[in-house]
Amino acid sequence: MAGHFARRVDCMKASEIREILKVTERPEVISFAGGLPAPELFPVEEMKAVCAAVLSDDGRSALQYSTTEGYQPLREMISARMAEAGIESSNDNVLIVTGSQQGLDLTGKVFLDEGDIVICESPTYLAAINAFKTYMPQFVEVAMDEQGMMMTALEEALKRNRKAKFIYTVPDFQNPTGRTMSIDRRKKLVELANQYDVMVLEDNPYGELRFAGEPVPPVKAFDTEGRVIYQSTFSKVLTPGIRVGWHCAAPEVLQKYVIFKQSTDLHTNTMAQRQVSKFIEMFDLNAHIEKIRKVYKVRRNLMLETIRNEFPEGVTYTQPDGGLFLWVELPEGINARELLVSCLEKQVAFVPGGAFFPNGGKENTLRLNFSNMSEERIVEGVTRIGKLIKELCQEKDRQ
Repeated sequence: MAGHFARRVDCMKASEIREILKVTERPEVISFAGGLPAPELFPVEEMKAVCAAVLSDDGRSALQYSTTEGYQPLREMISARMAEAGIESSNDNVLIVTGSQQGLDLTGKVFLDEGDIVICESPTYLAAINAFKTYMPQFVEVAMDEQGMMMTALEEALKRNRKAKFIYTVPDFQNPTGRTMSIDRRKKLVELANQYDVMVLEDNPYGELRFAGEPVPPVKAFDTEGRVIYQSTFSKVLTPGIRVGWHCAAPEVLQKYVIFKQSTDLHTNTMAQRQVSKFIEMFDLNAHIEKIRKVYKVRRNLMLETIRNEFPEGVTYTQPDGGLFLWVELPEGINARELLVSCLEKQVAFVPGGAFFPNGGKENTLRLNFSNMSEERIVEGVTRIGKLIKELCQEKDRQ
């Protein structure tokens, strides 16, 4: 039977995060693994009212097939929200997608042939690696610091890879590090994209979840030649189960996405699109997002405080101004996968950082999610991890 499968099957493996999440389904496990929003913040009662209103207003249309581009009132609302962030757009620039994960897959379909070059941050979003791997590209990683992707390193990568298809970046509260790209680097990124004739995919699912510092305009806001493709989602600010995201790009680029989306799923769930549109119409989405920010800020602060108190010297970590994650680097010689085995025995989970490097490496790193656990479980879980890190460090010192 093996001979019947496409070669791309050999490039793929189950997501490391998804495999860990199978273990964390047990209620006794304290999980910092998945990038899950806090379910207690989902607007359940509001969504009940929204569903009733959609079905009452125009139920037959809401349950019918729709256009591939997406529900026009929702696209107009998205354009208005992007304008507030500094992105000029119209309906012709917006495509509704089935979550930003579909946007990643469509980008691979549109741009990648086998052996093509994708330039990305190091580390980068694991599910993006897996989405692009389907099309068998090569990954060129660019180092980061506290201000995001390093532009000197990016230019060197562009010089060495003149035929790179696109640069993939998560500039706001990056997954997995939580870092945010500075405004000067965003401008420089666009400048380099223009100079080296390469596209940019800006993935921004976390940008509205800022709870410290000043907002930074999207990379797309500095786009002068239509090279930046911007994607975002309602998953982190409304509910992930609804699977509604969007792409914003130059019309001639977006039309390529539309063609491939037609052959993939015809269109994003009509009812879901109308639910999002009706929610924005009936309720204050910004007020809902502010409620999320306040809770996540408390949880981030508590996780950082517990790390400071419980992790040993030699451990470094990021201190994000928003989003869902922070990044931990253990002393050299401490393997995060080995740490995870011990942690799972103590009913606590995280994602080893090596999974976020497309070409491998940095096995002494890990990602922690702070959005999905209660304050009590954050303290208890981080304390357990800290104790086990200390034990591994002591064992290493004895060798």
